[in-house]
Amino acid sequence: MPSPKTTTAAVWKFTSCDGCQLTLLDCEDELLPLTEHIRFAHFLEVTSVSEPGPYDISIVEGSVTTPEEAERIRWIREQSGVLVVVGACATSGGIQALRNFADVEEFRSIVYARPDHIATLATSTPISAHVTVDYELRGCPISKTQLLELLTALLAGREPDLPDTSVCTECKRRGLTCVLVADGTPCLGPVTHAGCGALCPAVNRGCYGCFGPMNRPNVPALVPLLRRGGMGDDQLHLVFRTFNAAAEWS
Repeated sequence: MPSPKTTTAAVWKFTSCDGCQLTLLDCEDELLPLTEHIRFAHFLEVTSVSEPGPYDISIVEGSVTTPEEAERIRWIREQSGVLVVVGACATSGGIQALRNFADVEEFRSIVYARPDHIATLATSTPISAHVTVDYELRGCPISKTQLLELLTALLAGREPDLPDTSVCTECKRRGLTCVLVADGTPCLGPVTHAGCGALCPAVNRGCYGCFGPMNRPNVPALVPLLRRGGMGDDQLHLVFRTFNAAAEWS
């Protein structure tokens, strides 16, 4: 683990919307105590100043969708003591991984006037498909609380206390009525990784699965309940292909 007094961090963007980097900036006051122990040497969302590595911690947002990104992530891994990937794009390929189920060449020819100028891969893949990842933070965007816990743990030289259960456990902790059982509302909470604090069920909406699948999700047991709520084959097919389109749900 990096030393609390000499920690150098870098934040990197790959194919993404920048939302997870903005979560880091939203920490504001909470980050102030950490600035005594951590220095951001590369963070283009904040400053154009970029210091050369190596870096104690690298935080990576976004998926790999171009040949340049596939090469760059290998360089970042070599330069980083600890590699943290954040968000649905970095952990599962993101919503742009919908290209994995279609013909990307057809898309490119339709969208761009000069598709020959566009260098892209046929798939959008998570960072872990290319290099070894030390820690993952799920979500679209990630949880501010989880991010602060991870950074604090790394600076303290301990393992972070991150959830490893489903959204259903968060509903129980908040004392929420189950929207799936009580109202028949389609909900992916039973198979979705915890971390959002049951944001959608708290306002009587079903979970959309933006934190991706939990460990060993029991999707076959959930599907009959979703069908009972009125979802057909097409809807079932689509509901698992949103924020974490290429994730392994079963």
